[in-house]
Amino acid sequence: MSSKAAAIFQSLRRRIAIVGAILGLGVMASAGATMPDGRPTPTGLEVPRWISLKSSHVRARQGPGLDYPILWEYRAAGLPVQVIAETTEWRKICDPDGAVAWIHRTVSSGRRYVFNTTAEEVPIRSGRSDTASVRARLSPRALVMLDECEEGWCKVRARRLEGFVAQRAVFGTQERALCNANRPAGTGRN
Repeated sequence: MSSKAAAIFQSLRRRIAIVGAILGLGVMASAGATMPDGRPTPTGLEVPRWISLKSSHVRARQGPGLDYPILWEYRAAGLPVQVIAETTEWRKICDPDGAVAWIHRTVSSGRRYVFNTTAEEVPIRSGRSDTASVRARLSPRALVMLDECEEGWCKVRARRLEGFVAQRAVFGTQERALCNANRPAGTGRN
């Protein structure tokens, strides 16, 4: 083999090794993304995870397909729901009432919101503390945009207002699955 051919071969081997390493990193990054039954998620994203509804008219179905019956319609854009299982096109969700249903991926968003499920107002504070001043109050059954949660407090936004709510006081931040992924759609909490 000539020295020119050897140099080309060596360069090609280096490029293949780089591509292989990149592909290997991609596989390793999604290796932890599994559904409750142990299968990898089609999206490569974690389950459970939080999403929100894009529109105020989202049909909840009994199964992952247009041929399944419509169970009800969500009428709250921004409502946080927890993905507990998924197919490529459909998400099995747990809603604030603990009901399970399937929605199409196109009616969901990765934008995060939190929801006050209680009958009491939740204080939005100026800092991450129960003693920080109250900037506003999140009304019962109201939504606010979520930025991040850290050390039991979540930074939220509503128009020009920014503040913090206690993570335990709102729906849409829990890390554990709130509904059993094996439960059929259309059922409430067990």
